[in-house]
Amino acid sequence: MTDRPASSPPSDSHGPEALTLRQFRYFLQVAETGSVSRAAGEVGISQSAITAAIQALEEELGSKLFLRHQKGMRLTSEGHRMLRHARFILGAVADARAAVRERPEEIEGTLNIGVTRLVAGYYLADVLSRFQHIFRKVRIRVVEDERSYLEHLLVGGELDIGLMIVSNLADRQALQSEILQRSTWRVWLPAQHPLLARSVLEFDEFRERPFVMLATDELADTAARLTSEGTFRPPIVMKTNSVEAVRSFVGNGLGLALLPDLAYRPWSLEGDRVEARHVAGALPTVDIGLAWRRGAPPNPVMEQFIELCRDYSQGRGERLAY
Repeated sequence: MTDRPASSPPSDSHGPEALTLRQFRYFLQVAETGSVSRAAGEVGISQSAITAAIQALEEELGSKLFLRHQKGMRLTSEGHRMLRHARFILGAVADARAAVRERPEEIEGTLNIGVTRLVAGYYLADVLSRFQHIFRKVRIRVVEDERSYLEHLLVGGELDIGLMIVSNLADRQALQSEILQRSTWRVWLPAQHPLLARSVLEFDEFRERPFVMLATDELADTAARLTSEGTFRPPIVMKTNSVEAVRSFVGNGLGLALLPDLAYRPWSLEGDRVEARHVAGALPTVDIGLAWRRGAPPNPVMEQFIELCRDYSQGRGERLAY
């Protein structure tokens, strides 16, 4: 029997050191896209590398993070819990990178940000808290309004930058935009609904069922255009600007909802379970991003905000400038 040399300690693949940032990034890409192939395409690596990283992460954590089905990948309850932690970890790394790269104490000024309602509730607060934590001398003013009015303020120079759904952007000649996150559409259903037996649903399976429509950020209009024939017009129980109202109606079995994954949470305020299923077909994504006046070079404060948003979104979805 040969003893292991003292200079070579036993390897232990089951410990905190086995987790890597790459695994978290790949996990987030798959969670956001719902597909290993789409995640691999966005990251620019092979599908086998993505699969291996996810399997290693699941083995390390001792939990299944995804349910595999014919159309892609769906987060388990453990996967949803992991999602928030993974975003926090990558966000902390981005904060550290920004703090080391710049001298934040020397950057000061004012940043006027325009934001739409849905993005304000599900994206802005985390980004803004990270920015203010690093750049303490920058004064922030936030204006929440409809996309069309924010575009007007951006073109007129009254706002420095907008954080909104840029896939609906109208004035692309006057505004430059950059995608931070692509969010896929899913159908929300109450617990025990018969359609939950399927992991991916066809439009025809729920076309005639009652629906709750979220009107904010033009999502009701976008949802109505999702089929190429424009025939998705289910009976509408209620149209509302409140995501929590949608969750409550769905959780109580009063209707289904079709919404981007950005807004999904598994519980209503009353504690009712809300489930979600993917929709078959190549549906357009809802793209969250930045917009600013074309031809106006970003000032130093804007540059830092844009860069922080880029770092923050690395694990949350594809980033694309056009």
